[in-house]
Amino acid sequence: MNTRIRYTGALGAAGALIALTACSSGGDGGGDVPEDGDWSGHTLNVLHYEGADSAMGIAWDKAIEIFEEETGAEVNLETTAFEDLRTSAEQLFDSGDAPDVSEYNKGNATAGQLAAIGVIQNLDDAYEEYGWSDALSDSVATTAQYDENGVMGSGSYYGVPNYGEFVFLYYNKDMFAEAGLEEPTSMADIEAAAATFADQGITPFAESAQEYPLGQLWYQLALSKADRDFVDAYQLYTEPVDWTGEEITYATQTIADWVESGYLDTAITGMTAEDAGLQFINGETPMFYSGSWWYGRFLSDITDFELGTTNWPDTTLTPGSGGNMWVVPVESQEPDLARIFIDVTMRPEVQALLGESGGLPVAANTDDITDPDAQQLIGLFNEVNDRDGLAFYPDWPTPDFYGDLNAVLQGLVNGDYDVASAEAQLEEYYESYAADLR
Repeated sequence: MNTRIRYTGALGAAGALIALTACSSGGDGGGDVPEDGDWSGHTLNVLHYEGADSAMGIAWDKAIEIFEEETGAEVNLETTAFEDLRTSAEQLFDSGDAPDVSEYNKGNATAGQLAAIGVIQNLDDAYEEYGWSDALSDSVATTAQYDENGVMGSGSYYGVPNYGEFVFLYYNKDMFAEAGLEEPTSMADIEAAAATFADQGITPFAESAQEYPLGQLWYQLALSKADRDFVDAYQLYTEPVDWTGEEITYATQTIADWVESGYLDTAITGMTAEDAGLQFINGETPMFYSGSWWYGRFLSDITDFELGTTNWPDTTLTPGSGGNMWVVPVESQEPDLARIFIDVTMRPEVQALLGESGGLPVAANTDDITDPDAQQLIGLFNEVNDRDGLAFYPDWPTPDFYGDLNAVLQGLVNGDYDVASAEAQLEEYYESYAADLR
């Protein structure tokens, strides 16, 4: 039976993994594959940052159960926080304390960087052996492949995304109804609703500028004025990005205007994503623009109002991609078992459970998913996929752009930057990395 351990930080997990690694029988790098498929006596150390009651946590617990039963190996499951692993993975994955398989963030600045410096393993042979590429759409597979510079979309496979994710508008149907408002179907509707709530003394949007939500809202605003050429320039360095062009100026100016109008509270500079999510769960704010990873939790935790969801209106493009990936650290002691485990997470029964639990499976038989809430989420996702709308995330272009973007948007909200200086600072951060890759 697997052991679940909760760590508050990935470096804490690193220290605790010393004992776990010592008790794993794969100290020789996992080279001895049993001919009979019986891995009894082996231990697989799995690390991820999903909650136990999230769609991924539920599905992966099922995968662990199947894996242990079929292989005879034991799983030690460690969980950490997204932010902690993001900042420590390079050190952790290249140490004797590395997990054997880990969830990790996709994109140039994260998985791409680790692939380029050799901290995570090339999985081309496993893709061929298990046929994973057949299960992934082109837009999802984009984030699993990286070239020698760590730029996504070509080269070798370095991870396996087994779920999708995207960002959309959550809204409180009860608050909207009490205000005489319908579901917003245009940008004008969103701003009219925000004005209505602000006039009532209600902050319209739950937000966080300390972490990712505000950056994703800023990017969605830019995408609403953008086309695929802009996305390719921004994400894949195909040509220089115009940081004073319509896309970025509209996004940055709109954030500034919404702060001035009271649609965004200046207190968001010190708020985390969790703080913003709890504001929405508690019915304090009527709108929250964030990702599908919240959906299952909102279904279970929201009890005092009816949850509404809709794609951001007046746009073809939206933030999203294949989900975070399973990667195999270079210092994995059980790489063969890691690949077997990843393959179990891609099985139809695990994928269907992920979908039924509120996630977005990439390899499920959709006929197996009957839950109406799951169908609602998958329907929204299919709308975006049908228009080839997944445009990745704003922090991917450089290894430090997540923190850079958050810091500049915090400055924009609290008045340290005006629109022009915010754009100039973002350009400086971006170009210091991207210029060398064109």
